[in-house]
Amino acid sequence: MDRLNYETLAKTGYDGYTLKSAPEKVLQFGEGNFLRAFVDYFFDMMNEKAGFNGKVVVTQPIEQGLADMINEQEGLYTLFLRGQENGEKVNRKRVISCVSRCLNPYRDYDALMECASNPELRFIVSNTTEAGIAYDPSCKEEDRPASSFPGKLTQFLYKRYNNKLKGFIILSCELIDRNGDELKRCVGKYIEQWGLGDDFKKWVEEENVFCSTLVDRIVPGYPRNEAASICEELGYQDNILDTAEVFGAWVIEGPQSIKDELPIEKAGLPIMVVDNVDPYKKRKVRILNGAHTSMIMAAYISGQDIVRDCMKDEVIKGFMNKALYEEIIPVLKASLSEDDLLEFAKAVSDRFANPFIDHQLLSISLNSQSKWKARVMPTVVEYYEQNKKLPRVLTFSFAAFLCFYHLGTEKGDKCLIGKRGNDTFEIKDDEWVLDAFYELKDASLTELAKAVVNNERMWEDTLKNLPGFEAAVDDSLKLIEEKGMYEAMKAVIA
Repeated sequence: MDRLNYETLAKTGYDGYTLKSAPEKVLQFGEGNFLRAFVDYFFDMMNEKAGFNGKVVVTQPIEQGLADMINEQEGLYTLFLRGQENGEKVNRKRVISCVSRCLNPYRDYDALMECASNPELRFIVSNTTEAGIAYDPSCKEEDRPASSFPGKLTQFLYKRYNNKLKGFIILSCELIDRNGDELKRCVGKYIEQWGLGDDFKKWVEEENVFCSTLVDRIVPGYPRNEAASICEELGYQDNILDTAEVFGAWVIEGPQSIKDELPIEKAGLPIMVVDNVDPYKKRKVRILNGAHTSMIMAAYISGQDIVRDCMKDEVIKGFMNKALYEEIIPVLKASLSEDDLLEFAKAVSDRFANPFIDHQLLSISLNSQSKWKARVMPTVVEYYEQNKKLPRVLTFSFAAFLCFYHLGTEKGDKCLIGKRGNDTFEIKDDEWVLDAFYELKDASLTELAKAVVNNERMWEDTLKNLPGFEAAVDDSLKLIEEKGMYEAMKAVIA
């Protein structure tokens, strides 16, 4: 088969939207599956639906990457959005044509710097992994390029400043808190370290907008097991196929004037520009992640392995829904509208039921101690403060967490080995957490509840001082011991 490019695509009779030429308006640090299925999809939709008329020039943040493969296909690739919407299976195909080219600055640093002279370049987007936004003092101004992403960005901004051109709207998509603020802080440190001057520092401050953003889309990426059959059906060879779930949401913290340049509303995209991204992060962590963490360990002990299958079980789904609609959402109403929360929760059910993603419960269970602390514990505390009683389902989820870890009666390589029926499985967490549970492997359930609830290294003093929590967890453990996990879940939601 011929490799995908504009000529090959035309030969197949593809009648979808493509944009072969347009000014480069976006510089993107990162060429991986996520940005191509998320940010580039949105820019492609803005081109088609709202006349954005802009191309994305991509640059590799590290020396090894996809530049050659992207350029061989003239920036084109096929994206499949697959999942469930309103209970219906969805599989949408789109050829993304917003990418103009991909640069490798380790091979051609000057090509990257030349982009700084383009007056139509207005946006900088990045996803350089959680470790990407970090200050490395070993980076030097004369490096070609600096090894860190903030170092490269500082070099690029300085070139732009010397070209006497306007600055950028900078959209950080890395999965860290306040990603834009942290990126700006790192750039400031390089300005000081490299002695680039107060005038440049002022230009960075006044002419550029560093936006913290929240991104939300599951991107399985290249469909390795299906790629050959998909390409056969497409009629061309696409070496950078991408797949993602249908749901997507991008929350950008910044001035509303951003929408004057990004026609997101005209394109009908799930992108919001807000004054504060934090309530939306809280929504995602408490509802999406909180639903996962509060449900999966009880579900696994009950015999389930995949999230999708949990959504077909009325008891497990009922357990999750009771947590969402009766315990989590009521607590969040103070920071976001109820309609917004309910709409997001409804999407969670569709996302969990995605027929294209085999989301393993055991993979979600990784580091459950810190996940329960961050995703569930704050809701438990706030629920108690608002209602003067404990949330039944979320408290039970803590007991399920204890049962799951208590099954780990043998030590493995950086894990505990547990048994479910005739099967063994691995419980993975920080070593000190595993050690704490291993020391309790012979404890009674009451002793287990007391020891873990009062473990200040795990929870500080939050749970030990939460009225009635230890006793309620002990009651849940006794219910599980008496009825088994699945019947205990059924009793909780009755």
